[in-house]
Amino acid sequence: MNSQKYILIVCITLILSSCNTSPEKITNTSDYDTYIELAENKTLQNAMIDNEFWKHKLEKAPNQFPYISKIAATYSHLFAATGKIEYLKKAEEELIKVNEITGYNNPSFLMSLSVNYISQHKFKESLELLTKAELIGDRLSDVQKMLFDVHLELGNNNLAKLYLEKIKNMNDFDYLIRLAKWSDHQGDLDSAIKYLEKARVIAESSNLSSIKQWTYTNLADFYGHSGNIKASYNHFLKALEIDPNDAYAKKGIAWIIYSYEKNPDEALRILNSITTTFFAPDYYLLKAEIFEYKGDIVSKNEQLKLYERAVADTLYGDMYNKYNVFLYTDENKKIDEAIAIAKIEVEHRPTPQSYVLLAWAYYSNGNIDDALNIVNQHIIGHTYEPSALYYSAEIYKAAGETEKANALKKELLESAYELGPLVAEKVNQL
Repeated sequence: MNSQKYILIVCITLILSSCNTSPEKITNTSDYDTYIELAENKTLQNAMIDNEFWKHKLEKAPNQFPYISKIAATYSHLFAATGKIEYLKKAEEELIKVNEITGYNNPSFLMSLSVNYISQHKFKESLELLTKAELIGDRLSDVQKMLFDVHLELGNNNLAKLYLEKIKNMNDFDYLIRLAKWSDHQGDLDSAIKYLEKARVIAESSNLSSIKQWTYTNLADFYGHSGNIKASYNHFLKALEIDPNDAYAKKGIAWIIYSYEKNPDEALRILNSITTTFFAPDYYLLKAEIFEYKGDIVSKNEQLKLYERAVADTLYGDMYNKYNVFLYTDENKKIDEAIAIAKIEVEHRPTPQSYVLLAWAYYSNGNIDDALNIVNQHIIGHTYEPSALYYSAEIYKAAGETEKANALKKELLESAYELGPLVAEKVNQL
């Protein structure tokens, strides 16, 4: 064999082998199995002990209304530990009580209720409370930080930027995490990571477990979006070192195993361990997606039924509108209902993410022109979220605007991990 032929064969072999190479394995069961196989939930137990403690204190001294806010805080912790909506609603009830007692004139109690409303996606109600707190003037910096959060959620970008300027302090953890959020919102992921890494330094030096855990999980998300999967995995593990029951961190690891390592069975093992004690409905949807990836349509449909049964609880209000729109448009199940829900979301939160729901609902109903108008006016140039760009690309393709669809396709191919294998395959077909 002459040297030219040999070199040619070697090159072809290398090219073919590179096409078939699996992604580098990042995870190791020995890293997280102890968290998956926990016999008890200490976070939940501590929250229940605290709940009983403050209830008892209030019974002994019913005039001590600040105890009511302590009880509310324990219900919020119980919600975080279990995902059970009734705990979030109980927290709301207690916070309404203490605000009524104080005539809605205490910024701390107003902010606590505002946080509860944010969790329930009641952003306008949250804004109303914070506006009252701002007028009172006490704890003004804390109020302004939350006003940034709510205005950003409502799509009031100019006001969000205004409040971000009001709280500017590069040595303040709360400012840095909001600056990171703003940078990500503007499509500048590198800056978002840089600012959150600065916040991590402050969090670790403070040695406050709660803010360290929050920082680790959020950095894990940002690292994942940037393609640094190893760093993402390590930060989810750091969060679990602090709270071995952190469902979100476990879910993050499951996503890495499913979307990056393409190991659906191991991802499902982790998710199944979570859903024995944590009951947020969106976990059923993730399991349904993984079963679809496996080709197990029976199990997929079982998970979808569990989800629909869960969100039928009216306590959830509008919290799962986004998920419901996509579920109802799948295979044209409940198109009219999807359109109605999407319109509610746009009315409540006129953000690009809400407009995506309405555009997709119209597209699913065959209203391509209406969908295209929404994409051009409210989505493209207003958000950099991969899922929003994917739905926009599908609408461009349906409208015959293949050049625009192809331009988005190039960008979306870099977001395959974030989108997940099922959507990534659809991107390839654009």
